[in-house]
Amino acid sequence: MGAYILRRLLLIIPTLLAIMLINFLIIQTAPGGPVEQAIAKLTGVGGAASERISRGGGGETMAGMRGGAGDSGGAMLKYRGAQGLDPDFIKDLERQYGFDKPLWRRFIDMIGKYLVFDFGESYFRNAPVIDLVLQKMPVSISLGLWTTLLTYLISIPLGIAKAVRDGSRFDVWTSLVIVIGTAIPAFLFAVLLLVLFAGGSYVQWFPLRGLVSEDWSAMAWPARIIDYLWHMVLPITAMVIGGFATLTMLTKNSFLDQINQQYVLTARAKGLSERRVLYRHVFRNAMLIVIAGFPSALVGILFTGAVFIEIIFSLDGLGLLGFEAAFNRDYPLMFGTLYVFSLVGLLLNLVGDVTYMLIDPRIDFAARRA
Repeated sequence: MGAYILRRLLLIIPTLLAIMLINFLIIQTAPGGPVEQAIAKLTGVGGAASERISRGGGGETMAGMRGGAGDSGGAMLKYRGAQGLDPDFIKDLERQYGFDKPLWRRFIDMIGKYLVFDFGESYFRNAPVIDLVLQKMPVSISLGLWTTLLTYLISIPLGIAKAVRDGSRFDVWTSLVIVIGTAIPAFLFAVLLLVLFAGGSYVQWFPLRGLVSEDWSAMAWPARIIDYLWHMVLPITAMVIGGFATLTMLTKNSFLDQINQQYVLTARAKGLSERRVLYRHVFRNAMLIVIAGFPSALVGILFTGAVFIEIIFSLDGLGLLGFEAAFNRDYPLMFGTLYVFSLVGLLLNLVGDVTYMLIDPRIDFAARRA
């Protein structure tokens, strides 16, 4: 197993490099980059970009940025909205954002820094990317862990009950609920919950946004825990409803497959009670694939559903951070969160494979790849 883990760890390097390269080429060559964003803000209402330029460019005024229409012909062709700006100012702008270097050089420099987790500074938040990622990560991890835990606590008993009562009215009605849960995305459930229970059109039992109340730091510890759980009810409910269906059916099918095995018939023939056969023999074998899939389930929840939930409920996590970075073309923040997401996902997939082998010794990924 040690050799297999080492090979997988080494395989993470080219996989992560390929992910970053593909996204880098797509994002860097797309229109509306940080230079165009800065030009739009400087010629319009101003903002964080103009503050960054003022600090980096020695306090240039808009008058100094202007030039004749003929002087900025190249800038007009290269950047949208650059009409009338001094070409030297455009070059300074490119230099501050690193666009004075060729594409391949920018990628090599970025990867070299990322190897030591130096993600640079956010263009529009004026803070180190690593600090922003570490600051927002607990929110996303909290959502992922609670959702995964509750999904397993609901899906496993429900899947077992469906397997034992296969074909009954209970099985049919719960299957209808599962179909609805599969068909409707989690973010639609989130919007529905907001409308019903967060003051949309009916009652306001739960907060509309945020992970904790504004006065959370002034509360006693018991009140802090209650306030935190109170804020987590709606987002976690939305994510669980949208994610328990697949695991429930996996549990049911796994149990049905084991119930029809020869060792179950032998155990029944020996006079063992149905409960002992189910929970002493069937449960142990049927749960192998379900339990081993925990890391993969956490990856799916963290990198798909949690993003939309964070946006809808204004939860300040990595999903919302990445969305704002993409909207503002904040390249260091975009690539920094992508790097962290990809690295965590690849490591958790490795943990999932190792868990399979630890739980079921019959599985040997190393032998299959040999």
